[in-house]
Amino acid sequence: MQHGARRTRLGTFPISVDVDAIQQEARQSQSSDSVKRMSGGLLGRRCVIGADRLDYSKGLVDRFLAYERFMELHPENLNRITFLQIAPLSRADVRTYTEIRRSLEQTAGRINGRFAETDWTPIRYLNRNFSHETLMGFLRNACVGVVTPVRDGMNLVAKEFVAAQDPEDPGVLVLSTLAGAAEEMTDALLVNPRDARAVAEAVHRALAMPQDERCARHARLLQVLRRNDIHAWHGRFVQQLQACVGPDVVRPGTVAFGLAGTGR
Repeated sequence: MQHGARRTRLGTFPISVDVDAIQQEARQSQSSDSVKRMSGGLLGRRCVIGADRLDYSKGLVDRFLAYERFMELHPENLNRITFLQIAPLSRADVRTYTEIRRSLEQTAGRINGRFAETDWTPIRYLNRNFSHETLMGFLRNACVGVVTPVRDGMNLVAKEFVAAQDPEDPGVLVLSTLAGAAEEMTDALLVNPRDARAVAEAVHRALAMPQDERCARHARLLQVLRRNDIHAWHGRFVQQLQACVGPDVVRPGTVAFGLAGTGR
């Protein structure tokens, strides 16, 4: 697009992750105290996990309500599944975020009060940060990853969940159609994050999915991640940027480069 001496070029460069680094972190973290405690605390139960910034765009209250619907529709899973939601504080000094935190705490408390037993808490809700390696270990040990933002530029946690899994016995990703990652990750179970029943049934389907289907879906997702990993993203962007500053540009400083699809 040319306007006088100024040229503007727009490009779409979906950001991604370092697959090999995440796989290494996920494996190494299995020996860490935090990951051992997380696994041991499940007492043999299967883990559904969410890991998000505490932000209004992440759809966390809707996610809790969907998990409540899952327990209503499939009571055979009571005391057999634990939902671990990690949501580090974000912009704690802003009133809206304080209200989100309060709403989440109230919703989790109500749901736990309704379904919990003396030896089981349905939702474990943690407002704290973990190291990246520890978080990758948590993701690896979960059988279902729930990533259901109501609006997101990309959402790298969805990609991290897939990369962190054991290819021999992988978990299943439940992913919002409103996350940018859904454009690439079509072998996830794609859902409308506002539809509690649809999310609940996707979690149920993920838990019941046979290993051969899980492995096939994971292999295809991993192939996409490797084809479009962080190194490919960097190379494509730099290549296009260099093309903008070729000899046909009028003078330095006249190039504007628009980025789309790089949000976390």
